[in-house]
Amino acid sequence: MTDTAAAPTDPFAPDALNASEGLGPVDPAYGHVLRITTALNMLPLAIGATLFDLLVMPRIGGPTGLVSVAAWLFAAIAIVTFPARRVSRWGYRIGEGQLRVARGWLFRTDTIVPFVRVQHIDVGQGPVERWFGLSHLVVHTSGTHNSTVTLPGLQADLAAAMRETIRRHIQTDFA
Repeated sequence: MTDTAAAPTDPFAPDALNASEGLGPVDPAYGHVLRITTALNMLPLAIGATLFDLLVMPRIGGPTGLVSVAAWLFAAIAIVTFPARRVSRWGYRIGEGQLRVARGWLFRTDTIVPFVRVQHIDVGQGPVERWFGLSHLVVHTSGTHNSTVTLPGLQADLAAAMRETIRRHIQTDFA
């Protein structure tokens, strides 16, 4: 008889971060935001590679088309695969007088911000985030090292509610 509750979770599973530690995931629409921003970042590189391929390769006698195909293929792979992986590697939990934000897979960062250290809180939206109704929460703390913690991929109303929860907690701590 096997005990599934005692079995360790696979650390390489996409949802291992959230499942094993009771963290809530960021909104799945954040994957679309990352996909669009990745496309906007990869497009100039792919166009530059194509121009290099068309203008320089014939002059040096190199194979025409190889650099372009490689650049566009890399851009397509990056746009399709990387954003989904990044979204599945974020998790957060708010409560017990603190905010916990964990991210990463190979290089893992797990940050706990006690509300008593919070200096101020921002809720921001970029144009692509606004299009999907998402925001990011930025918590500024006292100190210098890791004094800014950003939690992206939150529904706009959830980010505002989290900001108000932290703000109320700060007011009661100093009252």
